[in-house]
Amino acid sequence: MESRVATPRTLLAARQRVFAQGGVDGVPDPILRSWQRCAALGLDFGARPRVEPLTERELREAWERNDALRRRCRPEIEALHADAQATDSLVILTDANGLVLDTIGSTAFAGRAAQVALRPGVPWSEAVTGTNAIGTALIERRPVEVHGPEHYFEPHRILSCAAMPILGMRGETLGALDLSGPAAVHHMHALGLIRLAVDAIEHRQFEAPAPDRATLRLHYDPALLGTPREGVLVFAENRLVGANRAALALLGLDWDALDRTVFEALFPDQRAPAPGPLSLRDGAGRALRGHFQAEPARPQPRRKAAPAASAEHPVFDPGTEHLLARAVRLLDAGIPIVVEGETGTGKEVFSRSVHARSARAQAPFVAVNCAALPESLIEAELFGYEPGAFTGAARHGAKGLLRQADGGLLFLDEIGDMPLSLQSRLLRVLQEREVQPVGGGRPVPVDFTLICATHRDLGQLVEEGRFRADLYYRIAPYRVALPPLRARSDRLALVRTLWDRLGGGLHRIALAPACAAALAEAEWPGNFRQLVGTLRALLALADPGDVVGLDALPETLRRPMPIMAAPPEAAAQSRATVPPAGDRLDSIAREAMRAALDAAGGNVSEAARRLGISRSTLYRRCLSERG
Repeated sequence: MESRVATPRTLLAARQRVFAQGGVDGVPDPILRSWQRCAALGLDFGARPRVEPLTERELREAWERNDALRRRCRPEIEALHADAQATDSLVILTDANGLVLDTIGSTAFAGRAAQVALRPGVPWSEAVTGTNAIGTALIERRPVEVHGPEHYFEPHRILSCAAMPILGMRGETLGALDLSGPAAVHHMHALGLIRLAVDAIEHRQFEAPAPDRATLRLHYDPALLGTPREGVLVFAENRLVGANRAALALLGLDWDALDRTVFEALFPDQRAPAPGPLSLRDGAGRALRGHFQAEPARPQPRRKAAPAASAEHPVFDPGTEHLLARAVRLLDAGIPIVVEGETGTGKEVFSRSVHARSARAQAPFVAVNCAALPESLIEAELFGYEPGAFTGAARHGAKGLLRQADGGLLFLDEIGDMPLSLQSRLLRVLQEREVQPVGGGRPVPVDFTLICATHRDLGQLVEEGRFRADLYYRIAPYRVALPPLRARSDRLALVRTLWDRLGGGLHRIALAPACAAALAEAEWPGNFRQLVGTLRALLALADPGDVVGLDALPETLRRPMPIMAAPPEAAAQSRATVPPAGDRLDSIAREAMRAALDAAGGNVSEAARRLGISRSTLYRRCLSERG
């Protein structure tokens, strides 16, 4: 890795030397080049950048222009949500010019980020906001990290950001994905997580090739075929017309090879391949395994984003299964439900499972995140609007999410964040069973069942005057409380089940006993979402045949992970009766090491291999205590 300047003071001095002399040691090359570009533009790094946020109409138009990008990125953005929550960060999607389209993550940090205009509708191109991960990654066309004072403008030094451009199959820039948090927190895995997410996003665009195209999927390791790490080449009449970054890297090509390279030039020993598996040799004679698709085919198997995997394969304990059966009976009787639980406990997964088992299983499930929609746009998104209802309205109007749920189930996530002004309109819909679009027009009858979800205490919000009492009584005749992950007694079995369902066995990647035990023992303030996100990252960072050991765990899992502050007397009693989390992890690790040694008949090398740790680590942590 490139070395970084240690302090804000030395970075400031470095910038001054860049502007005065044109060069400096100790600054990463992408940051240095960015500073020089900003200086050439005449930007004053001591001032506050002049940004012009989009109007409501312009932001809506930007969303419509980038609708395909937003839909393609949604699974990965939701998968990163847990990591953002756990590290007080935001996941940010921009268009190809750096315009912020969507943000999701820590609401606390979102407020601080808004102070430096890091929010939807604001351009974060380098020319406007100086050196920053989004703008600099788009210019450099590579992953970029910008920490604290490495930002060009002084107000941005509160940020630590990691971003990567999203490229199309012809190398065109589609947008950028970013993970930003407070500079005071060390975001060790941020860039790695962004890389994995962008790889998956770019890989998905090859799932449905055009009828006149042929697709070749290839890799030197057959176990990586069908994953985002595989190389993908697209041919039209034997000429290369599309690719992903992995394929170009495997074959030593760049984007200039498109439209200028034919199949035989890439694989001299292979002529006119037939659909199906292939054994290839590249120009250097190295063996590759591949799969050739002459026509559109069903999507190849791939490692799924965490929310998709967990939504398709929920892992409920008996207590939650009992709650699920009750919820289905209530829903079929037309009785609304409120699902309560901490962030990441699986409220949407639970609600989708209720829908799948209900009488309306074949009808739509429409999910609305009340916290993710800007207050200025949520009314039109929910209720729809008539043509010409407001400046920038679509020519034919919009149906609205409530009408899309007609006949099925409406899931209102984070209902506690719905503005008071809209709560009365929602109450009217529930009472009258009809929707009045924005801009007039006749009311439209609707028929849907309702599940709301929240991590807040709605009763307390009612007492504080922040939630309408009449709406509360309408939506919450029955409340389901999902337990946090730390309350489950089957955590170790759960870790192994999720690992297998996410593809660990499929890709011949094992989870070492000590690592699985540490994952089971962790507190997981982000609950299932955070656990699945971590497992997904561990799986993606490993190669087929690997054993994932303790050393692969993120730094945050090697120390206690606080949930919430406890009263002093309760904390003192807890310290007196329960060993610290770090001690528990050490104890579990040592027990796993001793068990592995016993199973290996005392063979240190074999035990270390099974655990996925080095021989010296095993000796230091276990054998030295025996001696």
